[in-house]
Amino acid sequence: MHWTEINTTLLDNFRGGLVIPAHPLALNSSREFDITRQRALTRYYVDAGSGGLAVGVHTTQFAIRDVGLYTPVLELAAQTAADWANRPLFMVAGVAGPTGQAIREAETARALGYQAVLLSLAALKTSSEDELIDHCRTVADVMPVIGFYLQTAVGGRRLTRGFWRRFAQIENVIGIKMAPFNRYATLDVIRGVVEARAEDRVSLYTGNDDHIVLDLVSHYRIQRDSKPVDMKISGGLLGHWSVWTRGAVDILGRCKKAQASGEAKEDILRLDSAVTDCNAAVFDVANDFQGVIAGCHEILRRQGLLEGRWCLDPEEDLGPGQSEELDRIYNEYPEFNDDAFVAENLSRWLA
Repeated sequence: MHWTEINTTLLDNFRGGLVIPAHPLALNSSREFDITRQRALTRYYVDAGSGGLAVGVHTTQFAIRDVGLYTPVLELAAQTAADWANRPLFMVAGVAGPTGQAIREAETARALGYQAVLLSLAALKTSSEDELIDHCRTVADVMPVIGFYLQTAVGGRRLTRGFWRRFAQIENVIGIKMAPFNRYATLDVIRGVVEARAEDRVSLYTGNDDHIVLDLVSHYRIQRDSKPVDMKISGGLLGHWSVWTRGAVDILGRCKKAQASGEAKEDILRLDSAVTDCNAAVFDVANDFQGVIAGCHEILRRQGLLEGRWCLDPEEDLGPGQSEELDRIYNEYPEFNDDAFVAENLSRWLA
C-alpha cells in the first residue's frame, strides 16, 4: 500500500493536524481482554472528536503481542470506529520488533484497513543506522510509515539528524511522531526532514508529552540552499491524549489558532506549563515513568470507562505518590477533565 492510495480527505486531515490518542488496553480483574470496555474506549475517542486512533502502540502495551492480542485489538478498534463514527478516522497501527515481525504486523494492519503504521525501533538497539534504514524501507514497502522517535527513558535510542534525513527520504514515509522529550533531538528531526526535501510529504506530530502545547504553537525556520523553509508540528499522537480527550481536542484547536496568528500569547504559555504539570502526574515522572500506563488507566477507571487499572504485567501499577498527584491535578485544573461528558455518555458507550 502506497500513501497515494490513502483517501484524499483522510490524508489532508492528517497533514492538517489531528488529535490521535494512543489507545489503551481494557482488561478485567483476571487480566483478560475486556471487549465491552475496549469498545467503549474507542467510542469515547470518536465522540470526543479525535481525528484518528493509534492502536497497538506503547500505551496499548507492547506485551499484547506476547499474549495473542495484537490482531484482536487492532480488529476491534477498526470495526468499532467504522461502525460508530459518522466520519472516517485516520487509523494508525503500532508495529514493532525485528524486521520479520514488523512486516507481519504491517500486513495485518493493511488487511484491517489501517492507513499507516507507527514504526517502533526499540527492539533494534544494537543495529547500525544503515540497518535501521533498511528495516524502515522494508516495512514501508508494505504500508505507509510514521516514524517514532521514542524517548530513551522508556526504551528508545538516540538517533542522529542524518538518520532522520535518510528516513524522510523513504518515499512511503508520511509522518514522524517526535517523542524524545528533548529539544535538541526534536530539532534534529525537523532539520532532517527539511534536508531530505520531504516537508510536503512528511507531517510532524508531537509525542513530546512534556511540551505538548509549545510544540503545537512553535514555528521553525530552517535554512536550505540559503533560503528559509518554514516548518510546524501539525498535531499530536499522544498517550497523554488517551485521557481527557475532549479537552485535548479543544487544546489542539486553541494551538492551531495561536500558530496561525504567529503569536504565542500569555494564555497559551500558561496552558503549556499547566498541561505539562498534568502530564507529570499522569506519566509518573517522579518515579521515572513507572506508572506511565497505569496513570492513564487510573483516570479512565475514575471516569468509569475502565473497570480497573490492571496492566498485562501484574507488577505494573501506579508509582509511589502517583495517586495523590492525580488528585492534585484534578483539583488544580478542573477545566481539563471531561468527566461530565463521560458521565453523560458512558451507558451508551458500554451498551
